[in-house]
Amino acid sequence: MYDIYDRLQILADSAKYDVSCSSSGNERKNNRSGGIGNARSFGICHAWAADGRCISLLKILMTNHCVYDCAYCINRASNDVPRASLTPEEIAETTMAFYRRNYIEGLFLSSAVDVSPNRTMERIVKTLELLRHQWQFQGYIHVKAIPGADPRLIQQAGFLADRMSANIELPSSESLRLLAPQKQLKTILQPMNQIQQGISENRYALKQYRNAKSFVPAGQSTQMIIGATPESDFQLINASQKLYDRFQLKRVFYSAYIPVGNPKKVLAPIPRIAPLMREHRLYQADWLLRFYGFRAEELLDEIKPHFDADFDPKMIWAIRHLEQFPIEINRAPFETLIRVPGIGHKTASRICNQRQLASLSVEEVKKTRLVWKRARFFLTVRGKYYGGRSLSPEGIKTALQPEWSHQLRLFPGTKGGHAHGLSI
Repeated sequence: MYDIYDRLQILADSAKYDVSCSSSGNERKNNRSGGIGNARSFGICHAWAADGRCISLLKILMTNHCVYDCAYCINRASNDVPRASLTPEEIAETTMAFYRRNYIEGLFLSSAVDVSPNRTMERIVKTLELLRHQWQFQGYIHVKAIPGADPRLIQQAGFLADRMSANIELPSSESLRLLAPQKQLKTILQPMNQIQQGISENRYALKQYRNAKSFVPAGQSTQMIIGATPESDFQLINASQKLYDRFQLKRVFYSAYIPVGNPKKVLAPIPRIAPLMREHRLYQADWLLRFYGFRAEELLDEIKPHFDADFDPKMIWAIRHLEQFPIEINRAPFETLIRVPGIGHKTASRICNQRQLASLSVEEVKKTRLVWKRARFFLTVRGKYYGGRSLSPEGIKTALQPEWSHQLRLFPGTKGGHAHGLSI
């Protein structure tokens, strides 16, 4: 029998594979007499806040005893790992003890499905009730919505938590049948749909009634595992686009697949490991979907379904659409400027503000902090082009070839820093 410190170590270690946590964006002031803590807009653990600070959070599973045998999960029923559980009272007391010592600013609580979805969700709700009502904790809380649980339990959790997430894990029904045959995509999407509808209804209620309770005020997120099944980057990013459109998610997280536990006991053959570069490219593309007005079908298609290893998605899009360039930086609208490689939101706003006073010269353009090395191929400044002799995909790629491709060859017969199939 493990003591509470051993169980905390086991359950915190089991929770590290869940990457669905980020800055909440939610504010909640502690206006209650005797209340403890505040929910800050930057408050969540192991994430960087908008102001550059690293935020702390108690990130833990309630239990890693699981009735499911998903091949990609370290907590699957057939895997030989130490098992532990914490009661709602223990989690609440530990959270408060950590908070009072200034170790954390909130709680990220997930759980394996122990016995049944309803039992697991009931224990999560009880934990939140203890924290909010008994301990008067008003800090940030992010919890998992357990697929298959009673909608009333999801609703109760939604009125107590700041953010909720239901991990879709795999982007298609075929993938679930391969690696998680006990799960169904429809069952996973049900709590996501309920949370989205609850958020929409709550916005109306908050406008009509002063004392209406907030329902998941920081929104919902989800996670997808990449590389465990053969979906292309286009299929993954297209699935994310549909999730954003249908459920108004705050964010989709991507996790490169790593074989965990004993591979002999998994339900399906272990596919090759997805490289971290692929995960990085998906995050870059996801950023373009959420903040730059791109659509999944603009970035990839069935003919070219994978992201480039050498260049980011925005650069590849621009190279494939050279008919839209170059644009005149002194006249192009904001929505066009942010599609230029090397120009982000802040730089585009700075350009738009400065050119209202006078037409920008090339020296003044460089001072706006755009990445001139990339942007010059897609711009003209006062009618002059600075990208070289011709605007061609081959010329741009050659000029921008990543430095690693020019490094010295370490082994005979290798190209571009690769030896025996491994990147150096």
